[in-house]
Amino acid sequence: MDAPNQPSTKTQKGEQTRALILNTALEMFRERGYENTTMRAIAEQARVAIGNAYYYFASKEYLIQAFYDRIHEEHLAVCLPALEKERSLKGRLLVTLRLKISTLEPYHQFAGVLFKTAADPRSPLNPFSPDSDPVRRASIDLFDHIIERSKVRVPKDLRVELPYLLWLYHMGIILFWIHDASLEHRRTYRLIDITVDLVVKLISLASNPLARPLRKTALRLVAELREEGS
Repeated sequence: MDAPNQPSTKTQKGEQTRALILNTALEMFRERGYENTTMRAIAEQARVAIGNAYYYFASKEYLIQAFYDRIHEEHLAVCLPALEKERSLKGRLLVTLRLKISTLEPYHQFAGVLFKTAADPRSPLNPFSPDSDPVRRASIDLFDHIIERSKVRVPKDLRVELPYLLWLYHMGIILFWIHDASLEHRRTYRLIDITVDLVVKLISLASNPLARPLRKTALRLVAELREEGS
């Protein structure tokens, strides 16, 4: 019998095999491109049976979804402890976005290759696709946590949509980072510093009674666009 709270040898071996297949796939996607890499080639490179590869990943799309999930988990591992030290919304957003970029940093070259496929609205790899829904929801939940534990006061109607809007904003930052060729991606970090300040100020202004009509109009537009996209 296995010791309490310890994974079984079988589980450990399975996780190792799964990680091997995923790591091999990511390397091959980076070298050959997503479209030019087959599951059979990934299995051969990883030295596992093709049936074993399909056991862990039903298709190439599942490999990319696993990559999205890995990045999110790596981000959470460094982000949540750092957030415990921040109480202002500005500080919490800065920490979250800066750590997201540093977490993504080792995958910059691969992200550029993946973007060619993921940018297609019809692709299941698109971050807005139904296939990406679990990781997308988990990321939106993180922004909900960021707001919930901050000192900021947000109107109730804006509070409902704000996690989603912040997720969209952070996707824009990632897109900029993909195309950022500056040394150590300094332009991306500079963009984060400036835009976080602007975003926090806009949220503060949205609480002003005089801004209520504009806020209502903007939120109706957001709701309408989300309904049309669903």
